[in-house]
Amino acid sequence: MGRPRLSRSRVRACLLLLDPCDTLFGGSPPGESREEYLRSEEEPLGCVRVKATLAPVALALSIIVAAALFAHAYRTRSRANNELLVVGSGSRNFEADLIVWSGSFTRRAMELRAASAALQEDRESVKAFLLRKGAKPEDVVFSSIQVSKDFDETVQKDGTRTSTFAGYRLEQKVTIESKEVAKYERIAREITELLNAGVEFTSNEPAYFYTKLASLKIQMVADATRDARRRAEQIAEHAGGTLGKLKAATLGVFQITAQNSSEEFSWRGNYNTDSRRKTATVTARLRYEVE
Repeated sequence: MGRPRLSRSRVRACLLLLDPCDTLFGGSPPGESREEYLRSEEEPLGCVRVKATLAPVALALSIIVAAALFAHAYRTRSRANNELLVVGSGSRNFEADLIVWSGSFTRRAMELRAASAALQEDRESVKAFLLRKGAKPEDVVFSSIQVSKDFDETVQKDGTRTSTFAGYRLEQKVTIESKEVAKYERIAREITELLNAGVEFTSNEPAYFYTKLASLKIQMVADATRDARRRAEQIAEHAGGTLGKLKAATLGVFQITAQNSSEEFSWRGNYNTDSRRKTATVTARLRYEVE
């Protein structure tokens, strides 16, 4: 009965594992040297037996590895399922301690020199009005003069358009920045006196800021974190569990809106400067293990 056939590479692999011809079966077949035997295309019976022995071992190892991987995945999933995510918030009401108010006045004239002289008179009138109302000279800042040309555009009967020079337009801006919020808020409301005096003055809405916002944000972060921790403890207690260690923490963006307003929050954050009285809000997300 002939021996099973197998390639020389597989024979060599078997011989490297157990060397069946030399160890188990007393060397190479009669009449063949070891080198001739290895070069042959025939597989010795010993290699077949080795393969038969290793197959169940490989299967057992595969089962052990698969069981270990499954157990690891189960433990990881169990840990993920035993986590609690809570969101806490911190909110503070505060009042702005810095006001920035600005306005501009304009003069027009066909001659640049005449427009400049008229604008100079208006500047003195604006300055006198502010100082009379209690403004400090160091708080009042006049910008450089902006010069432009005005043109009147007309449409001819044939549809063509023509532009005619209508004079020079000079504009100057005045800005006040101060911590005396109430005083300059009042002055801004009384600006109609300048209009009655013949000054073409345009007033902007005051902008309100808070110079201690950095320290306020730190307090709000602490408030939001404590709130989230209390929520997590309450949930764990009423669910019959025990709050474990903190796994992760993230902070939301700060939302600063007018007090008692319906302003919407923005994902990029919000900073209201139109209102003197504001509300700041921030959220904190905490993820805990639960036992």
